[in-house]
Amino acid sequence: MADSNTVTNLNTATTKQWLADEAATVQAGEQLAAQLSAGMTVFLEGTLGAGKTTITRGILQGFGHSGAVKSPTYTLVEPYENVSPTIYHFDLYRLGDPEELEYMGIRDYFSAQSLCIVEWAERGVGVLPEPDVIVSLSPKICDENQNEVPDQDNVQDAIVGRELCITTKVL
Repeated sequence: MADSNTVTNLNTATTKQWLADEAATVQAGEQLAAQLSAGMTVFLEGTLGAGKTTITRGILQGFGHSGAVKSPTYTLVEPYENVSPTIYHFDLYRLGDPEELEYMGIRDYFSAQSLCIVEWAERGVGVLPEPDVIVSLSPKICDENQNEVPDQDNVQDAIVGRELCITTKVL
């Protein structure tokens, strides 16, 4: 991973990093895993294809998972009980109404014994707990100095990557 900087205020600390490719995104997830523990909730933000499931794969690998990681777009939740703590990966993209989460017993997943990672958390507002960590991924097309290319139609030697922004609560 390339450059990283941190900004702290009274309640949160925010770290930004440039991720050049998928491998760097997985590595960032593995590094983030070292800061996560049971009882925490992580919200993943970003557009379709921004790398939310890729960073989740890195987090899971950081906890020792070696199998496939798929986005639970149709099932809403994918449990990973082969790691400790148990990790629940939610994808709420197809959720029609936050109340649907109540029908699936969403509150039972958010316990002191589990780690919950939620994609598209804004679709569960009012039902989901507050996050401990917010991970934002923004795809960018940049030059070799990581400056965003303003004319996206005239890209020749540009680097396609992601800006990663991690905001954590300061306890």
